[in-house]
Amino acid sequence: MVILDFNNFWSPSGGGVRRYHLERMKYYQKQKDTLLVFVMTDFKTYTEVVSDSVIIEHVKAFKMPLYDGYRFIWKKSQVRPVIQKYQPDVIEVGSPYILPKVVSKVAAQFCPQAKLVGFWHADFPVAYVERVFNHFLGKKIGRVMRNLAFAYARFQFKGYSAIQGSCHSVLSRMQEHHLQNLHWIPLGCDIEMFSPEKRDENLVQELKHGDENRCTIFFPHRFSKEKGIDLFLEAYPLLVEKLEVAPTVIFAGTGPYLYLVQAAVKKYEHVHFLGFLSSEEEMARYYASVEIGLALSGWETFGLSILEAMASGNALVGANTGAAAEHCRASNAGIILNERTSEGLANSIVRLSKENLSEKRKAARLYAQGYSWKSCFDRQLKLYSTITSSRNL
Repeated sequence: MVILDFNNFWSPSGGGVRRYHLERMKYYQKQKDTLLVFVMTDFKTYTEVVSDSVIIEHVKAFKMPLYDGYRFIWKKSQVRPVIQKYQPDVIEVGSPYILPKVVSKVAAQFCPQAKLVGFWHADFPVAYVERVFNHFLGKKIGRVMRNLAFAYARFQFKGYSAIQGSCHSVLSRMQEHHLQNLHWIPLGCDIEMFSPEKRDENLVQELKHGDENRCTIFFPHRFSKEKGIDLFLEAYPLLVEKLEVAPTVIFAGTGPYLYLVQAAVKKYEHVHFLGFLSSEEEMARYYASVEIGLALSGWETFGLSILEAMASGNALVGANTGAAAEHCRASNAGIILNERTSEGLANSIVRLSKENLSEKRKAARLYAQGYSWKSCFDRQLKLYSTITSSRNL
C-alpha cells in the first residue's frame, strides 16, 4: 500500500500536527509492504529518502506571513507531480483550506484508483471562524459564519471516503453539520518518553526555590489566545495573592503573545521562559518535574500536549469543552474550568493545588497509558485497508 500525506498545518516549530507526522513516520519505518510519502511544505523542492518505507517529498510552498514556519500549498502544479510519481492507494489531507479539493481534482485525473481521506486536525469552523466573529461582530454573526465554514468543509471534503477525528464531541458536531464518513482515530502519546520517571530532583528543587509548598506549573503551548496564554497571565497575579507562596511557572514555546510572556518574566521572580524546546528529552524532564499542567484551549481536537502532561504525572486544569474536557472527565485527574475568567482560573488552580495532588497525578499517568502511537496508527492502517479493499469489490 502506498500512502500519500498532504498537510498545510505542518510547521517545523509546530506542536500537535508536527508531532503526529513525526510519530507517523517512525511507525511506518517499521512497516513492511507499505510506503508512506509525506509531502512537506518547504522553501525548495527535493526528495528525501528516510527509509525503504518512508519518503519525504519537500515541495516549495508559499510562506505564510505572521505564522512561524507555516507554508501553504494550493496549486495543482504543486500536487500533481507527487501524485503522478507515486500513484498512491490512499491520499490523506490534513488541512481543510483549498487543498482537499485541489487534491481530489488532480487525483481524479491522474490517479483515479486512490481513496481520499481527511484528518480533522483543527476544528476550524468553531476555533478559527465562530470564535473570531463572536469577538468582533457578536454571537449571531458568529453562528452564521460557523455554519458557512462547515458548508465550506463539506464542499472541500466531498467525495472523500473517510474523515478522521480524535475527539468525540468534535465528531458529533461534524455529524450535526452533515459531514460524512466520520471515523474516531484517537492520537497517541509516547508513554515511555513522557513518564514520571523523567523527574529530575535537582530541577524540582530549583523550581521550588527552597520552599516545598511552592506550586509548580509548566506551560509548553503556543503563545496565543486560543491556548489561553492571556487568560493565564491575567490569573497569575491573583494566584500570587491567593496562594501562601508564589507559584513557579515555566513557559516554553513561541507565538504571537511572546511579548506578554517576556514582560511577565521581567515582572515576576518566579516566572521563567525557556524558549522553544526542540528536545523531547528536555520537554519530558520539565513535564515530570512539575505538578500541574494547563489545558485551557476549548477547541482541541485531541490535545497531544495534554496527554504528554498526563503521562508525565501532571494534574490538570482543563477547559470545559473539546478534548481538554473529555480527558479531564474521563481520567479524574484534574479540574474542569467552568468559569473562563482570570478569577475563575486562579480559583481552579488554587483548588487543585489543595487537593490530593498525588492521587490526581497517579490517575493522570494511568489514563495516558491507555493511549499509544502504535494503537493510533494500527487503527488508522486498518481503516485504510478497509476502504481500499472496498475499491475492489
